[in-house]
Amino acid sequence: MENIYLVKDLSCITGVSVYTIKYYLKLGLIKEVGRTSQLNYRYFDDSIVKQLAKIRKRRKEGLPIAKIQNEIMQEYRK
Repeated sequence: MENIYLVKDLSCITGVSVYTIKYYLKLGLIKEVGRTSQLNYRYFDDSIVKQLAKIRKRRKEGLPIAKIQNEIMQEYRK
């Protein structure tokens, strides 16, 4: 069974700030799995933890966000 994380949990696990996670959502670099029924909080699973690790690695390599975004969009199309 996959783990489920709220934004703040995802931030703690990955070291990516809440602000940056929301920015990546806005750009389409990551996607929420769903929302909680009562409070409408976004939630994520382990695949997003892996995706954030990949994005962080590519950023450390000096790749611009636009290039990473293009790579991810190509992966989503497959």
